[in-house]
Amino acid sequence: MIKTLTIFAAMLLLSMNSYGGESIEDKIARAQSAAHPAISKNATIMDVDGKVLKKGTNGWTCMPGVIPGDKHPMCNDAVWGKVMKAVATKSDIKIDRIGISYMLQGDMMVSNASPYATDQKNGDVWVQEGSHLMIIVPKELLKGLPTDPFNGGPYVMWKDTPYAHIMVPVKVEK
Repeated sequence: MIKTLTIFAAMLLLSMNSYGGESIEDKIARAQSAAHPAISKNATIMDVDGKVLKKGTNGWTCMPGVIPGDKHPMCNDAVWGKVMKAVATKSDIKIDRIGISYMLQGDMMVSNASPYATDQKNGDVWVQEGSHLMIIVPKELLKGLPTDPFNGGPYVMWKDTPYAHIMVPVKVEK
């Protein structure tokens, strides 16, 4: 999902500068490409520095990237918003209902074991997922699901963390 949410957290919480030179309209368009238009057109669009680029009305938040310089957009419901904050602050979180996140433009290379891993030589399995959904549910509902990202279907990412979630690869028609 995300190479390092720690960097995202620092950028989000400290409201540092977003990438320069790119128009707000381009950032909004990229952010909205992360999810189905029925969701993203009415979502709040938030830049990587936490600045709201467009106020939404449906409770979803879309971003043009997750960390500065990243151009892999993401759209999150309120539950995933809380998960992102918990990861960013390395806080525990108890999931009590389903949460959905869209990344229909794919993601960067990320460890399947830890949201904080940054060294691809650390022994973890690393994956760069194409179009996908991320579904977080109460952890007890993950029992029996595969953790192998190369199994050809959904799998659990970050299994041994409070942020364990189901990755659902999808094919998007272009």
